[in-house]
Amino acid sequence: MLPDALLQAMKAAQQQVNSLVLGKSQEVRLAFVALLSGGHLLIEDLPGLGKTTLAHALAATLGLGFQRVQFTSDLLPGDVLGVSVYDAQSRQFQFHPGPVFTHVLLADEINRAPPRTQSALLEAMAEQQVTLDGMTRPLPDPFFVIATQNPVDLSGTYPLPDSQLDRFLLRLTLGYPSQQAERALLAGTDRRELIAQAQPLLSSADVLALRNAVNEVHASDALLDYVHALVTRSRQQPGVRVGLSPRAGIALLRASRAYALLLGRTHVLPEDVQALFAAVASHRLVPEAEASTAQALAKSILHAVAVD
Repeated sequence: MLPDALLQAMKAAQQQVNSLVLGKSQEVRLAFVALLSGGHLLIEDLPGLGKTTLAHALAATLGLGFQRVQFTSDLLPGDVLGVSVYDAQSRQFQFHPGPVFTHVLLADEINRAPPRTQSALLEAMAEQQVTLDGMTRPLPDPFFVIATQNPVDLSGTYPLPDSQLDRFLLRLTLGYPSQQAERALLAGTDRRELIAQAQPLLSSADVLALRNAVNEVHASDALLDYVHALVTRSRQQPGVRVGLSPRAGIALLRASRAYALLLGRTHVLPEDVQALFAAVASHRLVPEAEASTAQALAKSILHAVAVD
């Protein structure tokens, strides 16, 4: 069991982010799921709907090192990872680390950078390390990437490769705020000022302790069978060209454990899996037809598998 102080800090952290990102409590919870699962978060939506605000609010609530990189068409891999510069005095190359060497990295509008720069993050996200000039350098622990992207049909965007999409545990879409939340945004203080005043409520040690606690959340044999049935169905579902991989099944199970922990439970329920399935699966599914959406396919898979 987690100490009461840590449980209270976790609840307070969620409440603070909810006070900064109005009307998006489920999306905020899913962002914490990605953090506690040891995965990475992709937020996709139209400009101006709060993608970067959510990322900044989450970073401000965590007492961790934070770096933001604005991805543009002329961004180079070295701008993210770092470069080695020759020092004439010592006659040696000195490595200057890039912004990736931090706890929380915000990759803003990641799909506006060319594929070469996008793929520079692959090793960092998968292995929590960076290999440059024949030397492997570890990244801080915890390491958490929050990436935002605009829909791929907007001009000036490059679709993320499937291999990189698979490195994101969850993909969220925020959508337009409710009428009440938007009215409060119009009448309230600027979000940037509120985020600047936010206090860090979780430390790196707290995050690592919560991640360890996620591993202790119980998943029954019946629950494992349900997750396996969903993954298997995704490979047989009409309209799906590429279904979910075993890694996607592991990601779904780990995210479900984190979701249960955030709700104060020590065991996973099928409802936890159902609440997360679309966010875990939609960016990993490849439809057969362009007219089909992965989100709709994820929902059809969920409806096709019964809970025993």
